[in-house]
Amino acid sequence: MREIITLQCNECKNRNYTTTKNRKKHQDRLETSKFCNTCRKHTGHKEVK
Repeated sequence: MREIITLQCNECKNRNYTTTKNRKKHQDRLETSKFCNTCRKHTGHKEVK
């Protein structure tokens, strides 16, 4: 079952993106590099509840 997750910027703590992932296959938290409109640059984004 795919669930909706939210990605939060590591620098400004703004919640910018939503995506889905399969929790049965990937239990660990997702971390990826995305563009943050608040910081105006590419930063790391981490999954939050």
